[in-house]
Amino acid sequence: MPKGLTFLPTLALAAVMALPLAAETKPDASTVVARVNGDEITLGHVIATVATLPPQYQQVEDDVLYDFIIEQLIQQQLLGQEQDNLTKLNALALENESRSLRAVQTVNALVGDAVTDDAIQAAYDAQFAEFQGADEYNASHILVESEEEANEIKAQLDDGADFAEMAKEKSTGPSGPNGGELGWFGAGRMVPEFETAVIGLEKDQVSDPVKTQFGWHVIVLNDKRKSEAPALDSVREELAQTLQQEAIQTRIDELTQQAQIERPAPEGLTPDVVRQLDLIQE
Repeated sequence: MPKGLTFLPTLALAAVMALPLAAETKPDASTVVARVNGDEITLGHVIATVATLPPQYQQVEDDVLYDFIIEQLIQQQLLGQEQDNLTKLNALALENESRSLRAVQTVNALVGDAVTDDAIQAAYDAQFAEFQGADEYNASHILVESEEEANEIKAQLDDGADFAEMAKEKSTGPSGPNGGELGWFGAGRMVPEFETAVIGLEKDQVSDPVKTQFGWHVIVLNDKRKSEAPALDSVREELAQTLQQEAIQTRIDELTQQAQIERPAPEGLTPDVVRQLDLIQE
């Protein structure tokens, strides 16, 4: 076999063997997965998008989700490029959105650390540890139109008539069919004249006729008690909001103390400048 037929392949093989082995590359967040008119979409953009998807999308197969997200990002980039000539208003609005998003992320982290079950329980204990309750009353009444009728009813009750039966028979109020029972109520729930009369009664005592805007009442105090502290679950959301606000305000105060904040007062600047939209329009 002629030597010339084996020279070039041997030389080529030697050249190939002399080349450095290509290093294996591992994708990272900067890996470009698409370009739109020269603008790059990276793997980081895809991952960040997936991380913020609602739970139902997290169940989609990875290969389907990967292609779907890239296609969505490409479409967004195409639409976004239409806004390359942003007005000053839009550009400033985007800066504000970015600032707000960063602040929200900080707030979410603060809230996560501050609002725990233990913290809520501690706040509840601190607020209601010495709770003494307010007076609550259980009363019944018979409502009629005239003082004369009310006096007649009071006389019959004093002679031993049954209050509930009298209420069912005589009362014009909506509680009449229930024997005049009003259930439990606290201060401020009844009109002043009625409340004053109830407060002055002893348990099972029947009042003299009491006039209000609704007519004439004969009242009996069934019972009296102190209100109880609310259950933890009923005030949990309120306590959580208070803890959130305290955590945020505490952190803002700390950052304010550490920061160098300047508030220049440009000459000629007056508060009405906030409505001069023409200053930021091209």
